[in-house]
Amino acid sequence: MYLRDVENNSNASGAYSESIRSMVSMGAVVPGILRMFAYKPEATQHLERFSQAVMRGPSPLSAGFRELIAAFTSQLNHCPF
Repeated sequence: MYLRDVENNSNASGAYSESIRSMVSMGAVVPGILRMFAYKPEATQHLERFSQAVMRGPSPLSAGFRELIAAFTSQLNHCPF
């Protein structure tokens, strides 16, 4: 889904906006979730912490295996990982 205000956020700041600028300068595709994190960092900080806990926190599955599951799911959904 294209959200013009999110995609063209001139007020973005912080780590995510730096990552986005770097990716754009290299010609890389910027995942929409990064743009959302840069657009509303105060609203997405909970999602960021949740994602990190799920992907990197204690688990019977290795972090690498969890990344593989996420990549496979992204492939099934036709979206870049």
